[in-house]
Amino acid sequence: MTLLEVENLSVNYGHIEAIRDISFSVEEGTITTLIGANGAGKTTTLKTISGLRPVRAGRIVFDGQDITNAKPFERVKMGLTQSPEGRRVFPGMTVRENLDMGALLRKDRRSGGVQEDMERVFGLFPRLEERIGQLGGTMSGGEQQMLAIGRALMARPKLVLLDEPSMGLAPKLIQQIFTIIDEIKAQGTTVLLVEQNANQALKRSDVAHVLETGEIVKSGTGPELAVDPAVKAAYLGGDV
Repeated sequence: MTLLEVENLSVNYGHIEAIRDISFSVEEGTITTLIGANGAGKTTTLKTISGLRPVRAGRIVFDGQDITNAKPFERVKMGLTQSPEGRRVFPGMTVRENLDMGALLRKDRRSGGVQEDMERVFGLFPRLEERIGQLGGTMSGGEQQMLAIGRALMARPKLVLLDEPSMGLAPKLIQQIFTIIDEIKAQGTTVLLVEQNANQALKRSDVAHVLETGEIVKSGTGPELAVDPAVKAAYLGGDV
C-alpha cells in the first residue's frame, strides 16, 4: 500500500526554487531514503511534507488524503511525524516531559496507550529511561538525538520523517542509530529518511532517491544505488 505520494512538488524560498517538480512515493512498511549533497533540497522536502514549508506547486497525499494545505498538527494527528535536523529537543524540559510533548495530541492516555509507547521508546533507547529526569539541554548530542527520535515516535506515527539522524555523532553511535532505525521499521512504522551517510542509509533502504539542486536525478533500491558508479563516486567515498 502506498502511504505517501509526493506529486510534482515545487517549493520556493522567496525567489529561489529549492525543489523543482519532484515526484516519489513511500510504501507502507518500508524505509525510503533521500540522499544528496548539502543544499540539494532534502531537508526542504521533509519540512514541506510535515507542513513547515508552503507548497508552490504540486500536491502531497498521505494515507489516501490530500494534505497539501493541512496544518502541521493535523498531519501529526493523521500519523505523520518528524524528528528534525539538529536534535531539536526542549532543553528546559526533562526527558519524560519531552516524550510527553510527542504524545500531546493523543486521546488514549487513560487507556494506557501513551505509557505503552513510552515503554517502547525506552526499549529502543534504554539510555533515555536512565536519564528520565534529566533536562534535555544537558544531555550529550547522541542522547539528544535519541530523545528527538523517541519524541517523534510518541505520537504513534504511521510514517516518521528522520532528518539527518546521524549528523555529528561518533561512529559507534551512528551504527547504533541505524540499528534502531531498522528496529523502528521492524515494529511496523514506515520511515522516510534524509541522510548524508549514504553508505549506511543505502544498506537498509528499500527505495532511495538522489536529489541534486532540487531535482530527483536517480532512483532505485538501496542495494542498486549502493553499487551505482555515479552514486559511489559522489556519495560513498568518505562515509563511515
